[in-house]
Amino acid sequence: MTKVRVLMALAAIAAGLGLYLAISAPPEAVQRTYARILHIHAPSAWLAFLAFFVTAFGSIMWRIRRKEFWDRLAASSAEIGVLFTAIALATGMIWGKPVWGVFFDWGDARMATTAIMLLVYLGYLALRRATPDPQLRAARASVLGIVAVVQVPLVYFSVNLVRTLHQTQTIRPEGSPIHPAMLRALLVNLAAFTLIYLALLAGRMVVGRLEEKAETEVAPVAGAAVLPPRLDGAIDV
Repeated sequence: MTKVRVLMALAAIAAGLGLYLAISAPPEAVQRTYARILHIHAPSAWLAFLAFFVTAFGSIMWRIRRKEFWDRLAASSAEIGVLFTAIALATGMIWGKPVWGVFFDWGDARMATTAIMLLVYLGYLALRRATPDPQLRAARASVLGIVAVVQVPLVYFSVNLVRTLHQTQTIRPEGSPIHPAMLRALLVNLAAFTLIYLALLAGRMVVGRLEEKAETEVAPVAGAAVLPPRLDGAIDV
């Protein structure tokens, strides 16, 4: 647990610095102060992508090695990915209402594909809950964990495939039109969210190991502690 505490402490420091930089950065030319929520929205989306790639990697490794560690990694990362996806959707809706005039629009490719991705990974977690046998659960979940990751590039490139409300990628290999102060704040917040992800993942792995241990323990049979009465010295009537 020491590693988790260290990661959380580093994440708190980075998040505090990121918050300060996000507030002190100049307002966006068109969106003004509404754009500041993107310092939470964008890192949440990026970390959701990372989490689901880790789930796919853990699923592949489980099918190769058949070790509980890899299944635990895949499941833990999926749970955190669902959390970050929900945060990305919620902050996007909060930002979208004043900027676009709508909280959510199924006609927007990025919003629709992100919502579908969230539902699929909620289904992944539900599948795990519905399968009590550890080996069968890992086998079933690994297949879905590998297949479901194809949604990540689909969500990311959806703004290029279908032009709707969302703009195309702001940060590209050739550069970014973002003001340097805003870009600096965004990158620091990305680092902070990465540390938060690592801390949550390390903590969830510990909990997952304890859950696996509890599953393997044999519960006492009902009534096993009840002993037959002793008949020594009983009087035969």
